[in-house]
Amino acid sequence: MSCQQAVYQWTEVVTTQMPHLSKPQAAVLALWSIGMVLARSCALSAVSAFLAAGLERKPNTVRQQLREFCYEAKAKRGGPRQEVKVETCFAPLLAWVLRWWEGNQLALALDATTLGQRFVVLVISVLYRGCAIPIAWTVLPAGEKHAWRGEWLRMLRQVRAAVPHRFFVIVLADRGLYARWLFQGIVRNGWHPVLRINTGGTFRPAARAHNQPLRSLVPQPGTQWVGPGTAFIGPRRRLNCTLLARWDAGYADPWLLLTDLAPSAGEACWYGLRAWIEQGFKITKRGGWQWQRTRMTDPQRAARLWLAVAVATLWLLSVGGPSRRRFRRARCSRCRPTACWRPGPGGRRNCAWSVSFARGGSPFWWPCSITTGSRSAASCPSRGRALSRITH
Repeated sequence: MSCQQAVYQWTEVVTTQMPHLSKPQAAVLALWSIGMVLARSCALSAVSAFLAAGLERKPNTVRQQLREFCYEAKAKRGGPRQEVKVETCFAPLLAWVLRWWEGNQLALALDATTLGQRFVVLVISVLYRGCAIPIAWTVLPAGEKHAWRGEWLRMLRQVRAAVPHRFFVIVLADRGLYARWLFQGIVRNGWHPVLRINTGGTFRPAARAHNQPLRSLVPQPGTQWVGPGTAFIGPRRRLNCTLLARWDAGYADPWLLLTDLAPSAGEACWYGLRAWIEQGFKITKRGGWQWQRTRMTDPQRAARLWLAVAVATLWLLSVGGPSRRRFRRARCSRCRPTACWRPGPGGRRNCAWSVSFARGGSPFWWPCSITTGSRSAASCPSRGRALSRITH
């Protein structure tokens, strides 16, 4: 398949899945995303060079076309121009993911990542096969200090419409993001929070009259406790919920998780899925798209680049979708085999999933050994073979 034909077909897919975008916007988004896959980078120079060579166009022409995708309308050349409104892409992006989704269970993760002293990115991601697909994000200046309440609640509302009512959705977040308003906002969406909290609080089990330290419920490794009750003290902090407490051997601290599910309906081990968003961040940066090398300083332009990053990540994790029944687990010769998704100590998985391409069935190691640190995904020889099969 020629590069021109691959780009044309991918443009048709992006146009179909993101119908709210104009045809020029969808076409450039397709160029950005497939160019990232080819260049193994989201750097403007690298992507434009690969696309110019494959499409037999002038490098400067492609470069300017890609650059203006991230610009606001007034900064673009020519007559009346439109800017990409990233917020309108969140629901279609999630709907795109769910079109090839199997089952009715969905795990979302909330977390924040930084880029040096320039950006803080608040991200909601779908957790999938040891990785994470960004579906909503807000890019803020790193030096801007304010509560993130408005941003998180707004993004939750924006993606809610894309999730069918039949789905059982859990939303995971680490200790640094816990807040009662976040717990309540997730419940208002009809979803189920699984939020980790610090060990310094208190909890009053439903069958008891007094609060007790959280540490006393799981005093040592190898213990666990599950039950309904009231977390914390004070009218602005008190929360009626279920506590899932578990302390496995090899961990420095227990997992203390608050959820609205009944004690018999929730499992503390679900929180292990949250580590997958960390792998998603690693793919965005040094483990894949090399976003840490960007020279962007404007948060809005960075948010538009993240749209291309999200689409490229979605493509990489969904290329085997039509043949997902043939998905199989495989392991790299430098990884240890594993029989479950649960992470080991420190949140690391022992082995990555392999994904079969729809055409040819060639294994695509992503993120091959990113979680084990034995080698980077970019160095995996199967990657180049798989890409050449799609684009040539």
